[in-house]
Amino acid sequence: MQDSRPHPHDWNVSTDEAKRIQRRLASEVTERALPDGVETVAGIDVSVRDDTAQAAVSVLRLPELDVVDETIHRCEVPFPYVPGLLSFREMPAVLPALERLHSTPDVFVTDSHGAAHPRRFGLACHLGVLLDAPAIGVAKSILVGAPQGELGSEKGSRVPLVDDGETVGTVLRTRTDVNPVYVSVGHRCTLDGAADLMLDCSPRYKIPEPTRQAHKLSRKTEGE
Repeated sequence: MQDSRPHPHDWNVSTDEAKRIQRRLASEVTERALPDGVETVAGIDVSVRDDTAQAAVSVLRLPELDVVDETIHRCEVPFPYVPGLLSFREMPAVLPALERLHSTPDVFVTDSHGAAHPRRFGLACHLGVLLDAPAIGVAKSILVGAPQGELGSEKGSRVPLVDDGETVGTVLRTRTDVNPVYVSVGHRCTLDGAADLMLDCSPRYKIPEPTRQAHKLSRKTEGE
């Protein structure tokens, strides 16, 4: 996968500047139906050990969810851990990893939030806008907002995640009687379409298979 477009900003910036960048780029997020016939979904996850970030990308083909491509990139962590600014910590590792892919996936899924974010611009949004590609955020915990209504216990149950009167995501049960995940728009998808695709990507486990595979890969040590 090649991306020759220049990055619109530096990554090693102050927290105030990072927030200004998020507010500026949030206006570029678009919602539209996912393309027909999605065939490949790339899961992205980053593990940090000491001062090193290891980004992993696992590309799965639907409907079998077989891994058809995967890659790792390691680099120094350029940014401290600050809630709401995860992309500045992880994207400098993610972008070079994506460049090593052999093809361009149809959809990208991150182990993080998209629009369900204080400035409506989580890592999934940042990735989607920079790549101008469909991106979905799937997180294991809430950053902002609260579920609206009671979530059923069955797989496929969903309720809106609402923050300050705005629906910013979906609380989605991907496995019966198991804690839900929190799906939000990253870029070039709708919330319903994102949730439907994540259900298709979750045949057995709580975590959608693309990010589950990426998580396993991100934790491999050098030489494995």
